[in-house]
Amino acid sequence: MKLPPDVEFNEDIRLLIYRPRGLIDQAAVNKIIAVIEEIEAASPEPFNRFSDASETHEVELNFRYVIEVSLHRRQAHAGRVAVKSAILATDSSIIHYARLLILLTEGSSIKVRVFQDRAEAAQWLGVRVELLKPKVSGGAEQNRKRS
Repeated sequence: MKLPPDVEFNEDIRLLIYRPRGLIDQAAVNKIIAVIEEIEAASPEPFNRFSDASETHEVELNFRYVIEVSLHRRQAHAGRVAVKSAILATDSSIIHYARLLILLTEGSSIKVRVFQDRAEAAQWLGVRVELLKPKVSGGAEQNRKRS
């Protein structure tokens, strides 16, 4: 499966990492949900999720849409093994929506928590914090070496 550039899936540790940048809107949410559901359909093995929203500073969503999506995901994941979904967020709007998601998924097999610290998210997910750090592109690495 070809993943969008802001998504990676570590099959060996069963972890999906999503790194949206800039704006989170319905199109962005629909895209990541489609990826999650495609992976779920391809493999019955559970996998945790990590959303690094630290580079996202604008949200264009409404409560009705968030409620509908959350209910859809609850229903789509019903009867499956519990998974964890950690959201790293520093923007107050994103934290607000993440907390709403926590409430809407409470009691389901999707356990959501919001973090402002990457190391705490890694600990909760049971992975090394290095796995959750953004990958440095070759150009950025070369620019740093020149400095």
